[in-house]
Amino acid sequence: MRHGKKFNHLGRKAAHRKAMLSNMATSLILHKRISTTLAKAKELKKYVEPLVSRAKEDTTHNRRIAFSYLKSKDAIIALFGEISSKVGTRPGGYTRIIKTGFRLGDNAEMCIIELVDFNELMLKDAKPAKKTTRRSRRGSGKSAAEAPATPAVEAKSEEPKAPEASADATEGETEEK
Repeated sequence: MRHGKKFNHLGRKAAHRKAMLSNMATSLILHKRISTTLAKAKELKKYVEPLVSRAKEDTTHNRRIAFSYLKSKDAIIALFGEISSKVGTRPGGYTRIIKTGFRLGDNAEMCIIELVDFNELMLKDAKPAKKTTRRSRRGSGKSAAEAPATPAVEAKSEEPKAPEASADATEGETEEK
């Protein structure tokens, strides 16, 4: 019986699963985004996020532990270099899973898993928060001073328009005939 055993084995033996997750994590760190099935992406998220948290503190011990998981010097350099500098202030949630539909051959649910701070399209959409100012219902000092001056100008301009309006009306009548 498998009561209380909620670990997803991904249809593989332990050594194969460990090697696959190591290779996928290395690819994710080097390429910043990979396409895979949803089940593998969820397991990869559990595998990579603790490594990124360790990379925030660059010590020999953390490097050796990360190397025992990744088995790639290039991935370790990228992880402790550019990735740790970008996610240094982030408290967690270093990866994002975006569902992309279903695979044509076996209808497996596909997705893209990516590192959050490396998606240029999403970063462009996230505009910096605007400084919000509170506006009162009454006009401010400038607009209140300008408001009485504006109707006086409009009143003067309306007087000459009255004869023009009658001229326009007569032109409209002649065009209809």
